Amino acid sequence: MVTIGIFDGVHMGHVKILGRIRELSSAYKCESVVVTLWPHPRTVLQPGIRKMNLLSTLDEKIELISRQNIDNLIILPFTKEFSEITFDSFVTEFLVKPIGVKHLVMGFNHHFGKDREGSYQKLQKLALENGFTVERLDPVIINETKVSSSGIRSMLEEGRIQAANTALGYSYFIDGTVVNGSEIGRKIGFPTANIEPDDVHKLIPMTGVYAAGVLIGGQQFKGMLNIGFRPTFTSQKHDPVVEVNIFDFNQSIYGSKIRVYFHEWMRCEKKFNSVDALKEQLETDKKEVLKFFASFKVNLPRDN
Repeated sequence: MVTIGIFDGVHMGHVKILGRIRELSSAYKCESVVVTLWPHPRTVLQPGIRKMNLLSTLDEKIELISRQNIDNLIILPFTKEFSEITFDSFVTEFLVKPIGVKHLVMGFNHHFGKDREGSYQKLQKLALENGFTVERLDPVIINETKVSSSGIRSMLEEGRIQAANTALGYSYFIDGTVVNGSEIGRKIGFPTANIEPDDVHKLIPMTGVYAAGVLIGGQQFKGMLNIGFRPTFTSQKHDPVVEVNIFDFNQSIYGSKIRVYFHEWMRCEKKFNSVDALKEQLETDKKEVLKFFASFKVNLPRDN
């Protein structure tokens, strides 16, 4: 049982597809296979693009798919030459001959092959000619909205964190490395870990202050995270900084790997007239974040 797709974010729509091939492989006593592409086609076809705003890096996608108990994950390298393969050649050369596909499950809006010409209707005809069957699943609808990677990106960019997390089925997260910062936070009693994301194309949510979960050294912590430009201290233009104040934590972690989970957007980033005014606001922020956590059930990536 086979499915193919980009699976960016491995959201609830993808989980439905993966659950279906897992169910069928169990019923027919065969293996389940997921075929995906990397790098993302747009990074190859639009090489000048600065940032892709992906929901998951390759490592994250592998992790999230593995949690769905799929037997085999095949990652095909995407190149310009690969993009020229017609959908019928792709099916025969990558699905029929090497895998021996007997049944292919598709998402409701999935197309593949050169110029995305591989529609469900065309695939039905090709499947008949090659001795396999094809099935297209209906979309997953949550709160009257079809779940899609593009829709989740919009939610995160607009600060609608809980809506995005509901569609994902887990709290959105960023993996990165703790790097040296200006240490301004430490000087005012709110030390932060500055995070350099593992992938430049990873989506950074809307600027502002967040209630966040932190995973470091195998341990989980609560914290408040800020994405922004530090307007109180500088007017210079730069990429947004991602930094997290980890509660009940006092260790040197420069160079360490870190994962931060976004649970809720709390407020906009502001410019303060003084450091004391900023410190007072941070104290208020911490109280609000702790109040949020007191009544919030954390939703981390699922193990099914």
